[in-house]
Amino acid sequence: MRPGVLQRLAGRMLFFTAAAQLVPILVGLLYQDGTWWAFSTSAALAALAALGMSRLPGARAASAASLRRREGLVAVVLGWLVLVWFTALAFNLTGAFVGMAEAFFESMSGFTTTGASVVSNIEGLPESVLFMRSFSHWIGGMGIIVLSLAILPELAVGGMQLFATESTGLEADKLAPRIAATARRLWGIYVLITAVQTGLLWIGNMSFFDAVNHAMATIATGGFSTKNTSVAGFDSLYIEIVILVFMFISGISFAAQFRAVLDLRAGRSPKALLASHEVRLYTALTLSAIAVITLVLYAEGRYDGLGASLRYASFQVVSIITTTGFGTADFDAWPPVTQLILVALMLVGGCAGSTAGGSKVIRLYLVVQHARIQLRRLVRPRLVETMQIGGRKVSHETTEAVLGFYLLYLAALLVGSTAMTALGLDLVSGTTGSISALNSIGPGLSAVGPASNFADVPDLGLYLLSLGMLLGRLEIYPVLVLFTAHFWRRG
Repeated sequence: MRPGVLQRLAGRMLFFTAAAQLVPILVGLLYQDGTWWAFSTSAALAALAALGMSRLPGARAASAASLRRREGLVAVVLGWLVLVWFTALAFNLTGAFVGMAEAFFESMSGFTTTGASVVSNIEGLPESVLFMRSFSHWIGGMGIIVLSLAILPELAVGGMQLFATESTGLEADKLAPRIAATARRLWGIYVLITAVQTGLLWIGNMSFFDAVNHAMATIATGGFSTKNTSVAGFDSLYIEIVILVFMFISGISFAAQFRAVLDLRAGRSPKALLASHEVRLYTALTLSAIAVITLVLYAEGRYDGLGASLRYASFQVVSIITTTGFGTADFDAWPPVTQLILVALMLVGGCAGSTAGGSKVIRLYLVVQHARIQLRRLVRPRLVETMQIGGRKVSHETTEAVLGFYLLYLAALLVGSTAMTALGLDLVSGTTGSISALNSIGPGLSAVGPASNFADVPDLGLYLLSLGMLLGRLEIYPVLVLFTAHFWRRG
């Protein structure tokens, strides 16, 4: 571990943090909401810290091109914490939050695309804060490290370690020979989809400000809204359909989307996308959950007719499985069986390589395959069968990594739930609150349900949930490995 390399990377992250604050500064000046100085102060401190880092002898002598894996792991976590802390500082200075714990929670919730909030009167927030909440989703959705790779050529050579750590899924999926070109292509898709959704929402009688905010939150599967009642506040079927479609799209790997676009441009059908086992399972889970919940709501007479039941069921299901967290109905008041289905979808999440959280559909697919093989071996002990995805064999190392992930995932969920209940939350609130944080959902059930928020959680609980958000966003391994003695040993 070379301190000089980490100093240099930390300096770059601080400069990026300062640059990111310029956008809410402009929004604050445009709307004259009186908060531009808070973001300016945060940006100035980040820039000064970056300047100080860059002038240290070790940082000047180090070369980021020789980045090692351990340094990449530290840089990923350090980069997230730097960005979250300075944004939390700006939030706190605006006076929109009670204290630093609340501001830190809101900032972490934004960048990890969780969408959980401690704000009761969202519509009373200054425009700059509203925008920064959605903008933090948008940055965190694709990943601050991937963005850095796209704009910092210095990291392009040694940046594969960062990309492999930040990218969700089983492995980094390179779309171009150079990692920086890959990151730029991913961000090109990201920007294009965001712009298209913004235009569609704008022509649906949303204000341009609301359209931009909701498009950024949708594509990032974040869920921060500018309305107290989320998307329900617009009371528009058109807006709900647009957001639902783009939420579903955002739950699919952006690499797969890129290849589908190339196929369509070449006049070919997007065979790879249509043949993807993960996408097909993701679609099947979504449609099945919509069908069951629609029928339950209709049978109970919760809404006026089958059409209304389908409308509310479909939006909530897509919002939950993509871990976006937007809402048009209070599903905490729905029948228990529908709540159980939604919690199960929270645990699954979207596809690998997407902005969605959760354990990912591809991992569920592999675990089901592994269980099927083990059952067959009970009957035929000498059976030799390997797992495959799309005709490609899955290595033993990948299988071990997936099983290990689920073990750590369940352990983190158990520890988080225990901590929340120990701090005074009831069992349902504590457990679903932890699920919400670890899977980047937003709403849970009971006291942290869609009609409530996390304002009543103690400060210690907010920090613990923030840690859960970071664990979930970086998929556990990169964070937990920093707490092992083996990671810090020489050699």
